This record gives sequence, structure tokens and C-alpha cells, in this order.
Amino acid sequence: MTDMPAPAPAAEFWESRYRDSDRVWSGRPNGLLVREASDLTPGTALDLGCGEGADAVWLASRGWRVTGVDISGTALDRAAGHAAEAGVGDRVAWERHELGRSFPEGSFDLVSAHYLQSPVALDQRTVLRSAAHAVADGGTLLVVMHAGWPSWQTEPPFDAVFPTLDGVLAELALPDGEWTVETKETVRRPSDSPAGVKGFREDNVWRLRRV
Repeated sequence: MTDMPAPAPAAEFWESRYRDSDRVWSGRPNGLLVREASDLTPGTALDLGCGEGADAVWLASRGWRVTGVDISGTALDRAAGHAAEAGVGDRVAWERHELGRSFPEGSFDLVSAHYLQSPVALDQRTVLRSAAHAVADGGTLLVVMHAGWPSWQTEPPFDAVFPTLDGVLAELALPDGEWTVETKETVRRPSDSPAGVKGFREDNVWRLRRV
């Protein structure tokens, strides 16, 4: 999530967010992706909300063939540039979608959804169910979301409902006997405020395998 107001439609909001800065994210892959996906056998992967492409590039560098999806054309252009610089441009395809309204076609050995939380409209339940539907037999669904505001955030910038471990599983409505829950955990990590105040933030992580 960001600390920005939410007056604009989703596409306009995120396009402005990326255009207003030369780089929005760190350029490093998400730590929980590295933790959860390092032991998976490379195949095809779908990276939902790929932003500037760090996760997709990391997966491609490990042998995955990746489809990276984002709502912002500016973010996708940057992601493609980073993939080319890393020498994996031929292993990543980029698609622009407003998730909840459109979704990539096909099935994938790994579907990764990190921090699909937004200050503007996002049909999170529909996106997560579409993500699960896109997992191939034997494949993995990896979902990571913030579990709350950072510890130093005394005045939340906007109202937000944070997902719970059991709540997301309930919203996925996965058929009995078709999935195995391999990870269901709240992880605490260091998080400093823009002013340098030390603190932490908690993330929820789910890794599920389609059997």
C-alpha cells in the first residue's frame, strides 16, 4: 500500500504514481518470494502486479518463463528494460491488465501475487480466485499481503481492511481435496519510517499447492 489519497480511478492513479518517480521500488525481489520459491522447480510463472519487474527478473534468472502483469504501462516499460539489462528479456512476457476486470489467459506452474493491496478500487477476492484458477495441476499459488500498518504509523492515511490468514483462505473458496496448504504464516520484518523511525511491519504469506 502507499500513503497517497485515492481520488482517481485505478489505472490513472498507478500510472501517475510511476510517472512521478524514476523508480518506485527497490529493484530487489521480494524476500518472501525468494524464501518460498527458491526450492520450486522452474516452469511457467505468472507475476501479478509485477511493478518494475524485480520479482519477474529474479524468477527468469532462475530458469522460469515468466508473464509479468501490471496496470501501469510505465511500470511495464521499466520492467522490460530491467529484464533486458539482466539478460533475461527473452524469458519474460509483459501484459497490461487491470486485475479484477481482465486477467491473463493460460495456466502456470507458479502464480505469485505480492501485495495486491491498493488505496484505489481493487476487487481483491475476484483477483485471488482468478489467480488460483490459473494454477496448473501440481503448481503453486503464492500470496503475500500486508497484515497491518507499520508499527510507526500512528495515523493511517486512509481506511484499510487487512486480510487475515484464515480470511483469505475462506475468500479463495478452494475445493476440498484439490489443494495442500504448505505455508500459512505471519512474518515480521524491519520497517523504518521515511523519517528514520525504527519499527516493523507484519506480512501474511500463503503458499498452496494444487495436487
